[in-house]
Amino acid sequence: MSNARTFTAEQLRQSIEEIFVNAGLTKEQAGPAAGVILAGERDNCKSHGVYRIEGCLRTLAAGKVKPDAVPALTDDGAGIVRVDADGGFSPAAFALGAPVLAERAEKLGIAALVINNCTHFSALWPEIEALTERGLAAMAMCPSYSSVAPSGGNAPLLGTNPFAFGWPRPDAPPYVFDFATSVVARGEIELHRQAGKPLPEGWAVDRDGNPTTDPAAALEGAMLPFGAHKGSAISTMIELLAGAMIGDLTSDEALDYLGTTAILPHHGELVIAFSPRRFAAGRPGDPFRRAEAFLDAIAGQGARLPSQRRFAARRKTAQDGITLTGDEVAMMQRLRDNPGEIKA
Repeated sequence: MSNARTFTAEQLRQSIEEIFVNAGLTKEQAGPAAGVILAGERDNCKSHGVYRIEGCLRTLAAGKVKPDAVPALTDDGAGIVRVDADGGFSPAAFALGAPVLAERAEKLGIAALVINNCTHFSALWPEIEALTERGLAAMAMCPSYSSVAPSGGNAPLLGTNPFAFGWPRPDAPPYVFDFATSVVARGEIELHRQAGKPLPEGWAVDRDGNPTTDPAAALEGAMLPFGAHKGSAISTMIELLAGAMIGDLTSDEALDYLGTTAILPHHGELVIAFSPRRFAAGRPGDPFRRAEAFLDAIAGQGARLPSQRRFAARRKTAQDGITLTGDEVAMMQRLRDNPGEIKA
């Protein structure tokens, strides 16, 4: 690992933010975007780490994300809080809306945050954890752009359409899962392509609808939903709830808007927060204590709860720092010093 470098979390966050600012983003846009990329590296989720920076800059160069966007919040006191991202990256819009969402869920028991007109590039679990830290359960979802064939189909129509859920735990990291409704996230296909590694069978089809293990052919063709018809149905639900229902783009409409899958998707996002105490009010037992007994029973069978590896990686990087390879360090330095070299 020649020329590798170990960063503290704050050093790496500042380095990522500097790249974005040098590329023309305002600090209001750059800071939240850098934070979610940092979270990916901190938790050893490489497909959502510094690898994502170049895609952000390519989308910026294509004029498909607004570098100086100013998100605007609309709140009439009801259970739906809205943020128009103004064509910017989604993390800044979420940062604006999340405190209001949390307050409203604590008051009403349930509330939703609708983010419209945003470019999304990040995992959903950083957003979920921002709500579980407040003692709230939460789910988040969004479409993408068409890159997944529906079950029984042979051409891209659905997006990778991630879905995440979190449950707060008083004395442990939250129960969190975050997964694409495709067999894997598109970033995993790209990482296989970069590494020259074949894909496992059952991940994708080529442009003619034939099964393929070639990542380049998969990127030109379509990925497949996880669990066949079950994943396809969940992905369709996300198109309806986080696309049509919130008045934003479905994945096929997002692809029409972008004209390519080489840059980041533009669409909306739906986040729903729940207050377990409000839902359980008047019923016997403490909802958190009962949940702990249930989760302990799962672990007692030797099963691994989702995100345990992420949390273990987080503990390690908090102690040892975050190490990037020499190639990653060189890439970041190149993007910082020459942001204009990235073309759409």
